[in-house]
Amino acid sequence: MNQEIIINLPIEAVEVPNLRELVGWGGRHSDYPILFDRCNFWAGLRDEENKLIAFGYVAGMGLQHGYMEDIIVHPEFQKKGIGEAVVRKLLQEAERVGIEIVTLTYDSKHTFFYTRSGFTPCSGGLWRRKD
Repeated sequence: MNQEIIINLPIEAVEVPNLRELVGWGGRHSDYPILFDRCNFWAGLRDEENKLIAFGYVAGMGLQHGYMEDIIVHPEFQKKGIGEAVVRKLLQEAERVGIEIVTLTYDSKHTFFYTRSGFTPCSGGLWRRKD
């Protein structure tokens, strides 16, 4: 695959929720297209048939700190370096726009992936609304 990962790739509102569902996550259909208006930037990759196969974004105030989320690669294209390329593209864009710190949360089974992608594991906290 020799297509380029594009910052702010035009994406239809249903494409990211569909990709999320393909990897076993909730679709969060109500988040799209609102997310595209509220995040700082996103990255996407399409296959030769123009199907969205990878996605990720950085959100925040656009100042010193950003938060990376939803690094998703279609199951048929995983383990080919695409996820790392998406992370690398997002970090390049963060650097270009002056974001100095990018954080993220991830399942511990992905520690090696994110360490290899340039992140330093650290402690943190998580608050979640109680329903």
